[in-house]
Amino acid sequence: PSGIVIVPKLTKPTNAHAPSEKDLAGYLMVYFKDQTHSAYFAISRDGYHFTDVNGGDPVFDGSTLAEQKGVRDPHITRGPDGAFYLAMTDLHIFGKRAGFRDTEWERPQEKYGWGNNRALVLMKSWDLIHWTHSIFRVDQAFPELGDIDCSWAPEATYDPVKGKMMVYFTIRYGNKNANIYYAYADESFTKLETTPKMFPDIGGIDGDLTPVGDRWHFFYVADAKIRHATSTQILDGYTSLPQRIDPETAPTEAPNVFKRLGTSTYVLMYDVYGARPNNMGFSETEDFATWRHLGRFNEGVMKGTNFQQPKHGAVTHLTLDELRAVATHWKVDIKLD
Repeated sequence: PSGIVIVPKLTKPTNAHAPSEKDLAGYLMVYFKDQTHSAYFAISRDGYHFTDVNGGDPVFDGSTLAEQKGVRDPHITRGPDGAFYLAMTDLHIFGKRAGFRDTEWERPQEKYGWGNNRALVLMKSWDLIHWTHSIFRVDQAFPELGDIDCSWAPEATYDPVKGKMMVYFTIRYGNKNANIYYAYADESFTKLETTPKMFPDIGGIDGDLTPVGDRWHFFYVADAKIRHATSTQILDGYTSLPQRIDPETAPTEAPNVFKRLGTSTYVLMYDVYGARPNNMGFSETEDFATWRHLGRFNEGVMKGTNFQQPKHGAVTHLTLDELRAVATHWKVDIKLD
């Protein structure tokens, strides 16, 4: 069993709010594996040692949650309402081999390319156990987008100007032009309400937005390298740095930034998908200009205590009560005090 419960709707807790940093005490990582096309949770008290919560089994079973019977690229964040927002790519790249379809891809590769898909998986929870669930077909909701190849790597963030949760993800056309688009979600996080628009000034895929002070940091992928752009506005005015940010020589993707609690340090996590076996890599910074490279999981200070080959994930923060609740629910043996 996965340990989660899918519910038709959520009841907002009476005291729901986003905790302040002083009330946060740990970390929650979501990631997926190619082998299962499902998503997993790992928790950490210190931000260095992560422990998988479900005994090596998925928490989000792609075969039951996605149109293509597989999920990839999970991202989790907390909104200002205190709820957790989880977004994933609805895609199984081995769907034929797994017996879920008769063709290599959902639509012909000659026209639509590698990994073609049309849906996002959107989920919301207050307690990380009870979740709403929606398979959102981007092409059906927005026929004005035309004949899209794919809708990949969705992330959610709060847009303080609009006062709404914004979902941004990669759309590709003609098997060559891939860019990052944004749209606004409804309050229940079951659908996108506005036609996706392309991010100006950013040419790439796998976007990850982080506000720090008066700036937005936009990490993304171009030519299988992690790139970095900054702006004082969430939606435009981005200036990209020319250099590769990650230290790898192998291809990388899926940047995600999280803060080390109680410090001014931010960690950039990325998927070293060109490594064999694949692994997550980490770099950290105080000023987003100079970086300390921490190496990959279990090759340096970052440790995955009971899991291997995590792919394309994200990290958010938990309170001590939330950390305890997750550890208790999934019976994780982890030192929390």
